[in-house]
Amino acid sequence: MGIVAGLDSAPDFTRIVVCDTDTGTVLRQGYAPHPVDGDRPADVDPQAWLLSLGEAAGGGLLEGVQAIGVSAQQNALVPLDAQGGTVRPALVGGDKRAQVAAADLIDALGGREAWAQAVGCVPQAAQPVTKLRWLAKNEPDAALRTAMLMQAHDWLVWQLLGRPVRRTTDRGGASGTGYWSAATGSYRSDLVELALGHQAMLPEVIGPADAAGTTPEGLLISAGTGETMSAAFGLGIGLGDAVVSLGASGSVMAVHPEALVDNTGMITSLADATGMHLPVVTTLNAVRTLRGTAELLGLPDLESLSELAMKSTPGAHGLVLLPYLEGERTPNLPHTAGSIAGLRRESMKGEHLARAAFEGMLCGLADALDVLRGRGVEVRRVFLLGAAAELPAVQAAAPMLFGAQVVVPQPADYAAIGAARQAAWALGVSQGALDPRNPPVWQGASGRVLEPGDELAVGQAVRQQFVSVREQTHPGAFRP
Repeated sequence: MGIVAGLDSAPDFTRIVVCDTDTGTVLRQGYAPHPVDGDRPADVDPQAWLLSLGEAAGGGLLEGVQAIGVSAQQNALVPLDAQGGTVRPALVGGDKRAQVAAADLIDALGGREAWAQAVGCVPQAAQPVTKLRWLAKNEPDAALRTAMLMQAHDWLVWQLLGRPVRRTTDRGGASGTGYWSAATGSYRSDLVELALGHQAMLPEVIGPADAAGTTPEGLLISAGTGETMSAAFGLGIGLGDAVVSLGASGSVMAVHPEALVDNTGMITSLADATGMHLPVVTTLNAVRTLRGTAELLGLPDLESLSELAMKSTPGAHGLVLLPYLEGERTPNLPHTAGSIAGLRRESMKGEHLARAAFEGMLCGLADALDVLRGRGVEVRRVFLLGAAAELPAVQAAAPMLFGAQVVVPQPADYAAIGAARQAAWALGVSQGALDPRNPPVWQGASGRVLEPGDELAVGQAVRQQFVSVREQTHPGAFRP
């Protein structure tokens, strides 16, 4: 079939991979940082994304490419006026400015359960719907001029196509907005009005294998999607697979055939890039727990913390760390703090605290996995992502605590690869070579495979120790 490109416009950079359409083999790649001032500003001129795209694609990188897929950072809201110009810079990232707006929106619709029923998620500060409320309250003139709403990948696809009249998005990107429901497959324009104060035009949601259009040069552009969905597609995960992502905070997502509506709001019901669903459960405390413990112990880095933890044993001599340093979403304890239990003279050693930090972080993520399992999501294999996944202490404890095979994939640009795979799918469908229901079969992620093996019972005992302390400290807070 030829070659295709996948473009990932992340929060800090653009990365492009050029892949063989049949095998997914990466043939060429390009990279460029976004030309923005400061460290991850909350407001970014979208032109910065185009500039880094052009730089990353330099040197003939896209020569011979027949189709392009676009992945981009999620939660980047681009408000446009009636002529298609940006009303203000894009609102990107976590954007803590919007925390009050999130609480306002939750109350305005009648609580967390009302939101979960409406669109499968409860407003958070990062989400576009919440940023709309912030805009209406803090920049009313800009809000009044806002006539169309786009996210980063929608806007980039539109620009690549020459700003046509038709504007599109995909299920994955739409499901993160807070005004599109993965369960019903439709927009809730009333929620846009609730947040912004008036209606606005929204992009057409097209299918996973559909093309958004063709450039004047004849280059096919696929639907595009959000970074999370694109990375899942690039990894090649399917039913029975979950992905645990270790950032400062943590997230657990899994492929499921249907949307999960969770009245507590612990599950965010996203759509994936294939026509399936990606229920996500988030914890606020993952690697930040490790970094805090390293600082407390006077250690220079996480590698040193891991080395120290490996001198302890499973269960950390009875020491349990509840890692709720920033409050917590899973369980819903927004105003709590972390705590240490099980202090005895023999447990008061640095290696035991180090081990307790790793176990506390992973038990918190195992709680998140249990939320999904409790709703019928099958988890046979867990992909562990993030730089901390390479730490020996993480790899030693994760399989036994998750109760599943753990795969630590080789480092790769999975979001860009997923975008390229989507481009190959749309290209194949347009040529009549592929079924719109079945994406191209590319080799999935390779990596280190870790089995719980004989340590499964040990892991269950450590989990029980953690659960007992959690229930004593916060009785009834966690109901998977």
